Amino acid sequence: MSDALGDRRKETRKKLMAFTPVYNVPHHRLLGYLHDLTMQGAMVVSTRPDQIDRQETLLIEFPDELTNQLISQMTFQARVARCVPDEEDPHSYLLGFEFVALTPENTQAIRELLERYHFRHLSDT
Repeated sequence: MSDALGDRRKETRKKLMAFTPVYNVPHHRLLGYLHDLTMQGAMVVSTRPDQIDRQETLLIEFPDELTNQLISQMTFQARVARCVPDEEDPHSYLLGFEFVALTPENTQAIRELLERYHFRHLSDT
């Protein structure tokens, strides 16, 4: 199966090395955990599938040791661009979210987080 999102991706996807929960707002229901992040979107590992093209408001709570007081949480609008079973865990799904709109503060925080805490996938090297 072709990954259209991966084919369109123009920047190297970077993984955050932290245990970072992602919630659905306004219910504050745990959606899953952040797998990786770019300036265009985020990948979340979830135990539930989600509907493609559905728009959601998400809240990411960054661990204190990751952010170094840069930002503790971020709320943003995102569209579900991808939902596939996780090949490493048959009970999980990889949800690809595309940011719909970011505040200037969120944009700056993501940029700083990626500069401080990232590494490339082995296939990107």
